[in-house]
Amino acid sequence: MSDHVFPAGELMKGKRGLVMGVANKNSIAWGIARQLAAQGAEIAFSYQDEALERRVRPLVESLPCEPFMVQADVTDDASMDGCFKALQDKWGTIDFLVHAIAFAGKDELVGSFTENTTREGWRRAMEISAFSFVDAGKRASRLMPNGGAMVTLTYLGSERVVPSYNVMGVAKAALEASTRYMARDLGPHGIRVNALSAGPMRTLAMAGISGGKALMKTGREWSMMKEDTKMEGVAGAALYLLSDLGHSCTGETLHVDAGFHAVAVPDMADE
Repeated sequence: MSDHVFPAGELMKGKRGLVMGVANKNSIAWGIARQLAAQGAEIAFSYQDEALERRVRPLVESLPCEPFMVQADVTDDASMDGCFKALQDKWGTIDFLVHAIAFAGKDELVGSFTENTTREGWRRAMEISAFSFVDAGKRASRLMPNGGAMVTLTYLGSERVVPSYNVMGVAKAALEASTRYMARDLGPHGIRVNALSAGPMRTLAMAGISGGKALMKTGREWSMMKEDTKMEGVAGAALYLLSDLGHSCTGETLHVDAGFHAVAVPDMADE
């Protein structure tokens, strides 16, 4: 389904979990799922509607594990109830959750944040991009009596001003704060909660941001490694956080962006 190669092994053997947010073969959630499957995980995939199910099912059926898909509209409590009941009926318990769901209207991902952010757009971005992780995490934790791990996806626009990222940057900041509070609440139950802050990548989400191609170019040129963020790196970081390798890591936002996040001013010595 893509030319990415993910190391195989048994780090996730015997572990089961839910991946939310796969949209197509370029999705970060799909790269993470492929790495988890290569390490022996059994995975359930959520989808919002029938159109997404048709798009994602061929990907799911390409994995070595048994295809398992459940519908979940994160804006509807009844749908979320049905999703996690299906998980409980199928497996009883789970070990991990991958949350890769975010949304903001295109009109609000261009130009001025102050002028273009509407009340409804703010509410929608926060509900889908931040609260959905809190809600899914609460439900998933009830199926983790033996502990587990959760990972959500964020971006540097939560910490720095990124042109046109606008209300999504504010929603991602709320998501990262939610990650820390969830880690505090769920830590005593042996459940770790972390966020991955990936650099710009060629995903459906990036395509929806005005100036996305320029972000990709800047990310590569300003990064410490002078390269694009690689799917293998992001998926490998997720594997670390979700497997027993990341046992003592929680409440963290881990940057996987070739070092871009740490650069204040690019090297201009030769300019």
